[in-house]
Amino acid sequence: MALKNDVGHLFQGFSKLNRAERLSRLVDMGALTQEEVKLLSQYQGLSPTLAEQFIENVIGYFQLPLGVATNFRIDKKDYVVPMAVEETSIIAAVSKNAKWIRESGEITTEIIGENYIGQIQFAKICNFEKFEAIINTNKTYLINRANTEVASNMLKRGGGVKDILVRKISRPEGGTMAVLHVMVNTCDAMGANLITQICEFLKRPLEELTQETVTMCILSNLCDSKLTRAKVIIHDVEKKLGEGIAEASFFASADPYRAATNNKGILNGMDPVLIATGNDWRAVEAGVHAYAARHGHYSSISHWEMQNTDLIGYLEAPIMLGIIGGVTRLHPTAKICLNILNVTSADELARIVAAVGLVQNLGAIRALTTFGFIEGHMKLHISNLTLEAGAKGREIPLVKKRLEEILFLRKRITLSNAIEVLRELRNKALGRVDNSLA
Repeated sequence: MALKNDVGHLFQGFSKLNRAERLSRLVDMGALTQEEVKLLSQYQGLSPTLAEQFIENVIGYFQLPLGVATNFRIDKKDYVVPMAVEETSIIAAVSKNAKWIRESGEITTEIIGENYIGQIQFAKICNFEKFEAIINTNKTYLINRANTEVASNMLKRGGGVKDILVRKISRPEGGTMAVLHVMVNTCDAMGANLITQICEFLKRPLEELTQETVTMCILSNLCDSKLTRAKVIIHDVEKKLGEGIAEASFFASADPYRAATNNKGILNGMDPVLIATGNDWRAVEAGVHAYAARHGHYSSISHWEMQNTDLIGYLEAPIMLGIIGGVTRLHPTAKICLNILNVTSADELARIVAAVGLVQNLGAIRALTTFGFIEGHMKLHISNLTLEAGAKGREIPLVKKRLEEILFLRKRITLSNAIEVLRELRNKALGRVDNSLA
């Protein structure tokens, strides 16, 4: 389903609604159908038979909470973004900062390049120059065979093998390794298995042509031949806030210890969308981290700077995903999440994922440079602590209120605080008084 025009007013107060009201609001937006609401409202213990199609040795399911991030307007189009995640504050932070951008700026995205990479390794070759000449002479023949005999369906959709590149890698003990990069446009599929199949198919004709031995065929998750970029601009940003965010960004670009946590924060936004839509978040993470180290040192994949009174942020990363095939169309909840997003291509989904990652990064840095991460995070963590302490029914709102008061006074709370508050509450209910929290 497509979102209705100008749904911004329907995002207002969304986090204050109860679950039934949120689902109703999403129907009003055009993000959900009544049939999808019915599925999401019922017990979602999926059939073990379905699980058997995904993995081996099935014993059950491990479920994650599924929520939606609001206020996103990306490339002048409104989105409700489904996120499957267990960590407190992620959805709240990304929605809050998307609202800031919506009101005072914009998010734009783009895709650079079109091909994913398959690798064919020749561990040791005799004559690299001769090898390279043979590959270049027979490149069209190899591409045509792969497209005709392996990737014919993808070729019909405008994809398939587009090029074959030769790389030379020196071995430490002397000698040369050669690696072929088979460049494949997978259209709207992630295509990991197909890329590897193409490389394995090419093994025999390559060995016959070169008289060299292929030692490995596999795709690469460092797909720097197809990058997704997101840009955020926010107007009229208070100077101290903007400069603080820019300084934090420089810290992440200069120091790998900070960069690791910075990029993890970006992936806090990206991974939940990938999981919700049935995509391989591990592949994206591998590509992100490898790309972050492409210059020989690990650095941030995002950058923030002030230009006059505008705060501008950029993110660039390889994001390999798909909207057809595999779990994306087999898992019923993944299908609903893709319907909520109403994406028409894998590229559009990649641009959304990049935008969410950059906005999540903004939220984390903004918190760190203003009121601090712990206070904001712990305020949202109060619900978890309340339940972990054992509060039930009418106790829950009372414990949460008291914990909010403790956080305001002490700037931190722990599970011990929650347990003590609950004990005090129950003692009072029994007519006893506990002064340990006075």
